[in-house]
Amino acid sequence: MKLYDFDGMFDEKLAEYVKKNADKYREREWEDIIPKMYARFGDTQIKSLGKSPNQYYAEMDDGQLVAQLRAHLKQGVAVSEFLCNAIESRNMTELLLPLLHGTEDETAYALNLIGADRKAVRELMRLLIESKSEDVQNTCVDNIKEYADDVTEEALSYYEKGVEREYMLEILSRCVLKDDRIFDILIKEFRADADNVPMHASFLAAYGDERALPYLLDKIDEEGISFVEYQELKYAVESLGGSYEKERDFSNDPYYQAVKAHSAGELDIFGELPKKPQ
Repeated sequence: MKLYDFDGMFDEKLAEYVKKNADKYREREWEDIIPKMYARFGDTQIKSLGKSPNQYYAEMDDGQLVAQLRAHLKQGVAVSEFLCNAIESRNMTELLLPLLHGTEDETAYALNLIGADRKAVRELMRLLIESKSEDVQNTCVDNIKEYADDVTEEALSYYEKGVEREYMLEILSRCVLKDDRIFDILIKEFRADADNVPMHASFLAAYGDERALPYLLDKIDEEGISFVEYQELKYAVESLGGSYEKERDFSNDPYYQAVKAHSAGELDIFGELPKKPQ
């Protein structure tokens, strides 16, 4: 299979252009210019190919595009955005799913190209449990959450077995169909895990069951909570339609002090302008 290193071609052209125009633009301007040049390159005809990178991939069928992706990864040839864009522009989830059983690189590309797709949810659950990569697991969870109701029973089962419990709680908290089993678990974890109050408060906020308000209000009223905990608890209370107006003093809290110092620094930037000379 013939592979073209379009990114390599672009880098060569870019190096020539930068060399000739190095003094014309500042670094920040180059950051804006280069992506635009890359996008234009996608529609530029390559003499040796007789067509542009975008046209080259547009003429391939779905199977050929996936085969190109696998070949690029196997042979270590850079995968261009033009190839990824061509794949993303079509509904190719079923052809990409086998890559989730492939190499680390194949899995990473497949995850990003599939995104949040109902057809992939159960494969993503499998990968979430089997993967040893935290990045892969986080991506799986982010995509699964969009269809959390489809995997409620699996998530409950894994939670009860003690398998990736934190991830299962995050998934369960995104279920739209309300289930007392989920509510009871989220409340139990919120009350039992004193070291992760902000996380569990965020799960209750995401789940959206106002029955959690008394538990949140009891917790936010405790004297020993930190400023970080207070912020997340207050957000959760308000997201469920409640309110908490009691004044609290966090002046001795290190995080509060850091936030206050940072805010003061920002205010200094926009402080009083120098007076015009008389």
